[in-house]
Amino acid sequence: MDSLKACSFLPAVTQMMYDLGLQEHLKGVTFECPEIALREKMPVVRCVLEGKNYSSKQIDTFFTESKKEGKKLYYVEEDLLHEIAPDIVFTQEVCDVCQIDLECTMQAVSKLPVQPQVISISPQGLDDVFENALTIAKAFDREELAYDYLGKLDKRIDAVVDALRKAKVRTKKVLLLEWLNPIYNCGHWIPHQIGLAGGVDMLSHPSGDSTVTPWEKIKQYDPEVIVIAPCGFSVERTFKEMHTLLLQEGWPSLKAVRSNNVFVADFELFTQSSARTLVDGIELLAGLFHPKAISIPSRLRARYKRFYE
Repeated sequence: MDSLKACSFLPAVTQMMYDLGLQEHLKGVTFECPEIALREKMPVVRCVLEGKNYSSKQIDTFFTESKKEGKKLYYVEEDLLHEIAPDIVFTQEVCDVCQIDLECTMQAVSKLPVQPQVISISPQGLDDVFENALTIAKAFDREELAYDYLGKLDKRIDAVVDALRKAKVRTKKVLLLEWLNPIYNCGHWIPHQIGLAGGVDMLSHPSGDSTVTPWEKIKQYDPEVIVIAPCGFSVERTFKEMHTLLLQEGWPSLKAVRSNNVFVADFELFTQSSARTLVDGIELLAGLFHPKAISIPSRLRARYKRFYE
């Protein structure tokens, strides 16, 4: 198994391969992968929007129109894929907006002289993400790495849950947004992160796709805490687009705004489904929701900002 070569077509798998110590097998990645991977590995997957500085609305419009026209936004550098000749290719079926999908992957792979094993990493909930780490390790016959990795992450989650229980915290009414224009609620594993952190997002879609959410619904819901983490956006990038929320009728009257509990967070802690980064997200959320019970780890303090500082 030591000689197996792999390509990761999604950042979450790349991150988990590094976390598991399997990066020596990784020969090709996507342009959106973590910086350490981009310094060391060759980008095989590209996007037509790569390098563009479009707004949330422009990106949404571009993706919507391209989908209607049957155009694919992601593509594979086929010459490079042939050069690598991978034994394993990791791809996904969760979202064809955020990452290359299984169909595009199979089209590229079908042209290789020797067909690799194609593994779809497509989690719906948080348990699935943890299971994905085991799937990745099994592909290289290194299951023990995943058990050790997941055991440590479970202990971190248990520590958060125990601290909240001991402090007898009240569950906070939360809203986490995955996109700003149009406004999208959160889905898949993020509601589970929120629950473990001592919150509940009643506008979310657990283990399902995020969806466009009308502003009137948000006003009626009136959350106590708002966390904004658009998919693919850094904290700085999100700040540039916050005006889309500020212009909404009734924004200043929301409980979260009046109590100064509006936060902008790094997307990698939520919409990137690598197990460790999602546990980082749980620890961050717990500290934001219940600051008297949980302290935010110092390594995470640069990953968010309170909106009104």
